[in-house]
Amino acid sequence: MTEEVILEGCLRNKPVAQRELYNTYSPKMLAVCFRYAHNREDAEDMLQEGFIKVFTQLRTFENRGSFEGWIRRIMVHTCINTLKKNKKFNECVDLIHAATITIREETVPAVVQVKQIVDCIRSLPIGYRTVLNLFAIEGYSHREIAQLLEIEESTSRSQFTRAKGMLEELLIKKNILQPKQKTDWLQAIGQH
Repeated sequence: MTEEVILEGCLRNKPVAQRELYNTYSPKMLAVCFRYAHNREDAEDMLQEGFIKVFTQLRTFENRGSFEGWIRRIMVHTCINTLKKNKKFNECVDLIHAATITIREETVPAVVQVKQIVDCIRSLPIGYRTVLNLFAIEGYSHREIAQLLEIEESTSRSQFTRAKGMLEELLIKKNILQPKQKTDWLQAIGQH
């Protein structure tokens, strides 16, 4: 089925089209949810809630931009709303530890599995992880992140800087990142 046929079928509430839409996009969207969730169960809950929104808001899709991008935005907003509702975003890192984090410009070699990087991202405190995902992977600006998370723009910037530093430390400890390498490791994860 083509995307157009799937959309048309979903708008007519045809179960075959709805199942096809879910089967087509759920693996990628689960990966999006997993980056924000504490565990797989939470990610699956976010995914289900996100798809409920996709199906109920489908009539608002205006064929501007990609349909997958539209679904992805719904999933990201669903994840953020879930975190805010559960007050999980307010978890923070000990500032004494955060002060010891150094920023490097090294990068991950292309051969490194993205899964290893995502696992390291998932081990970050939820606030750091959320800002890193929104800025580096989803492409939101710090202003947009501040509005989404109801924080100051400067808080978004500092959370990102700390998240990036902490992630680099983790990647170096796990021998995923070499201290002297020069490539854009954030782009490596942003494409997946």
